[in-house]
Amino acid sequence: MVPDPGDEGLVPDSPAGLKALNRDKLAILAGRVRARLIEVVAANGGHLSPNLGAVELTIALHRAFESPEDKLIWDVGHQSYVHKLLTGRWKAFSTLRKAGGLSGFPRRSESPSDVFETGHASTSISAALGMAKARDLAGQRHHVVAVIGDGALTGGMAFEAINHAGQVRTRLIIVLNDNSMSIARSVGGFPAYLSRVRTHPLYSRTKQDLKELLNRLPGGAGLATFIGRLKTSLKYLLIPGVLFEELGLTYLGPVNGHDLDQLLMVFAQAKAIQGPVLVHCLTRKGKGYLPAELDPNRFHGIGPFDPSTGKPPDRRDGRRTYSEVFGGALLKLCREDRRVCAVTAAMPDGTGLRPVIDAFPSRVFDVGIAEQHAVTFAAGLASGGLRPVVAVYSTFLQRAYDQTLHDVCLQGLPVVFALDRAGIVGEDGPTHHGTYDLSYLRAMPGMVLAVPRDGDMLEAMLRLGLNHHGPFALRYPRGTVPGDPIPMAHPQGLAIGRGELLRDGNDLAICAVGPIVYEVLRAAELLAAQGVEAAVFDARFVKPLDSKAISALASRTGRLLTVEEGVAQGGFGGAVLESLAARGELRDLTVRVIGLPDHPVPHGPAAVLRKAAGLDARSIADVAREMAG
Repeated sequence: MVPDPGDEGLVPDSPAGLKALNRDKLAILAGRVRARLIEVVAANGGHLSPNLGAVELTIALHRAFESPEDKLIWDVGHQSYVHKLLTGRWKAFSTLRKAGGLSGFPRRSESPSDVFETGHASTSISAALGMAKARDLAGQRHHVVAVIGDGALTGGMAFEAINHAGQVRTRLIIVLNDNSMSIARSVGGFPAYLSRVRTHPLYSRTKQDLKELLNRLPGGAGLATFIGRLKTSLKYLLIPGVLFEELGLTYLGPVNGHDLDQLLMVFAQAKAIQGPVLVHCLTRKGKGYLPAELDPNRFHGIGPFDPSTGKPPDRRDGRRTYSEVFGGALLKLCREDRRVCAVTAAMPDGTGLRPVIDAFPSRVFDVGIAEQHAVTFAAGLASGGLRPVVAVYSTFLQRAYDQTLHDVCLQGLPVVFALDRAGIVGEDGPTHHGTYDLSYLRAMPGMVLAVPRDGDMLEAMLRLGLNHHGPFALRYPRGTVPGDPIPMAHPQGLAIGRGELLRDGNDLAICAVGPIVYEVLRAAELLAAQGVEAAVFDARFVKPLDSKAISALASRTGRLLTVEEGVAQGGFGGAVLESLAARGELRDLTVRVIGLPDHPVPHGPAAVLRKAAGLDARSIADVAREMAG
């Protein structure tokens, strides 16, 4: 058990209290923080291994800087749990990721120490540089620190910000938390560069040794001039962080990210430098908890587990997840067609691609945390005659909006977008809900937008998409597929833009897309028990829409209700309204749209969030009953 928070004063209720602890007590505090992390994440789920690896780093940051006066920005934010524990949220930490409790990411509403909200990678340096310039223009002197991982540093936005920081030369501290991983192991040339950097001595030590050598030699001043002429060449031999130095940053490191003395020393040096600084810290993801050290990928983001073993509870029903269904279906299609390949942005396991990687490693491309590049790279693959599938979380495809439009849709290229975690994702909250894809993809020219209701339809739609000669997106949720799927009428004849009537009725028609169809069928049963007969239509495609079938249902019943697990603005319901308006049929109809509201959906259990949004069977039935009079 975790000791009482007030025991021996070792758990400070603010960063100021942390500064009162001596060096020995800081080490004890690190152990207690790890115990608290394991206890709460085992109960609630969350991001464990990134936070275990950042314990000493976070303690040192709060010891060296004055939060919230000094601004600490956490890239992605999934490693901010320790920061929460040290900024007055120790007791409330048991509510982590629960409805109404602490968020799993920085939230400005939670604490003045959460100065910027993050949930997607590679944004921290841009935000920190903006804060630093705002500070300068206001005549203030506080420090601004961005903490970014080596995985997030593979994102192009981080390089854009570093390039700008070197140009404007303002005081800014970038802390590179280098654990050789993002979620899966980091890939690409830049992580390889960092690996080489880890083997070099400190830059400052190299410069000092050279200076002392010259001073001891006869004619040292002349030698110094000569060395100056060779500065550029020697720099590449002597400076481990030459890339950062060439971009205008002072490089400090690498340092042991679990050694408090080293960390405090290097942060003191960084604070004294009048310009942008990069501090390179080496950490171990999952440190202090053996299961997480051995398998940091699995413990990156994990559900509840037994802390004594690290094992999750057994999945009793044996149902597969949508991600697993997708991975299995794609594996079959890869075996059938040599042109089929896959692209992922640092999410090979989360998107279900592991079986495909094991069987066809040369046909799966992990590009790192670089969604923009992933989409345009896939466009290049497609233009070269391949059939690429971009496996990406719905929330992360938002980062590649322009590439999807400009590089895929405008050229009509056959790229399939497999959007995992679409709709409400639960405890990860507003930065991770995939609630906008129906709206923004529907506007893209030539895009087919398919929404399977279960695993069987997901497999059929993936096959359909890979046989389509243009852009094709299918979106599916987090979680397990229905255990008793609705048999598809003519599954081999699944056609783009054709829906399916699942239940007939004359009092009103309810049209839906995706797994929410099952909730609509339960609503229809509730209505039938009260004498209201509702027709249930699975549109299956948001674009192109089965306008003819929906129009016929609306005309016959006079009442039409649409249901979707996405924002109501511009989504499936909007497509239906536009279709009916274009046909001149709205005048004689009663139409209602049920979707997610026009504000961020909070974090919490998915079922609770759906009920709050009116997406449960009883809420849908209540709206339908009101419409039917």
